[in-house]
Amino acid sequence: MNLSQIAGQFSFKGDCLDIKPFGNGHINDTFAVECKTAEGVLRYILQRLNRRVFPNPKCLMDNMSAITEFLRDKIIAEGGDPDRECLCIVRTVDDKIYYVDDNADVWRATKFIENTQTYLVAEDGDMFADAGRAFGQMLSRLADFDASKLYDVIPNFHNTKARYDTLLKAAEADKVGRLKDARQEYDFAQAHSYLCPIIVDALSSSAIPLRVTHNDTKLNNVLIDATTKRAVCVIDLDTVMSGSLLYDFGDAIRVGCSTAEEDEKDLSKVGFNIENFDAFTRGYISGAGKSITKAEFELMPISAVIMTYECGMRFLTDYLDGDNYFKTAYPEHNLVRCRTQFKQARLMLERIEEMKNIVRKYS
Repeated sequence: MNLSQIAGQFSFKGDCLDIKPFGNGHINDTFAVECKTAEGVLRYILQRLNRRVFPNPKCLMDNMSAITEFLRDKIIAEGGDPDRECLCIVRTVDDKIYYVDDNADVWRATKFIENTQTYLVAEDGDMFADAGRAFGQMLSRLADFDASKLYDVIPNFHNTKARYDTLLKAAEADKVGRLKDARQEYDFAQAHSYLCPIIVDALSSSAIPLRVTHNDTKLNNVLIDATTKRAVCVIDLDTVMSGSLLYDFGDAIRVGCSTAEEDEKDLSKVGFNIENFDAFTRGYISGAGKSITKAEFELMPISAVIMTYECGMRFLTDYLDGDNYFKTAYPEHNLVRCRTQFKQARLMLERIEEMKNIVRKYS
């Protein structure tokens, strides 16, 4: 892989000085590109998409292009800075939104948003609340975008019923002989299968609206201004598709309200931070404005449980299937991840009434 040759396929300003790995994402390979110009050094983000995870990169990039163009127009109309508040795709030298190399790998580039950083864990409740505001504001800005026009880059990505069916098949096949080591986790997944249809059925019956959703609302998918500590821009738009805001809200709570890392082996360290739940809920609802419906408000608390349970199932399925989706550092990595998710889901269920009262307070 010749990174300089790849970088040369994009319309970067100036001469390329350096290319080095950047970030800590699980899926794509990401690099920071430094270019020397007359005005100084400019940086860009260069990424190779994971073809195994995203088998149809054209659809992914078409979604990303449509969403960013729409958001940039909204930000301009609001008097904001679109180059700072929204990702900006850098086109190739032949005016395409991505480049395909000789190995059929797909590459894309975006402008680097300077003086920002990402956090795996919020420094305080205010930071987490402001990240919630950013995700809620994105939902509000996209409220009049026709979600049905988006491609499903990963079909059934947050279809919890489909995720459960996939888990059952993986357990039945047990192709790498791991089910014996995950029996307790598999039993938990089966015992809580009642969670699976709640959001899916509400969408299919139109009890809640179909929306443009981010579908991966972790705190580290929000760029935070290094000086003000305020949320600047929502990033990682790979999984932007049609869906429910409950996917976004619930997944953000899943990650941001845990007191431990996603792969913490000591389950006694896994707790549920109800103060962070309060903070994110406050921020998300303030950012979304009047976009949230009554039915969505009612399902927001349980959505956090559902998304945590679903993520645990995804880790468990990948573990049983031989680790084909998530990057792993050791053989039991996905099983460890599954255990933290299921512990978190249990803790949420124990405090579901408190969560309901917090949502009511801000709605």
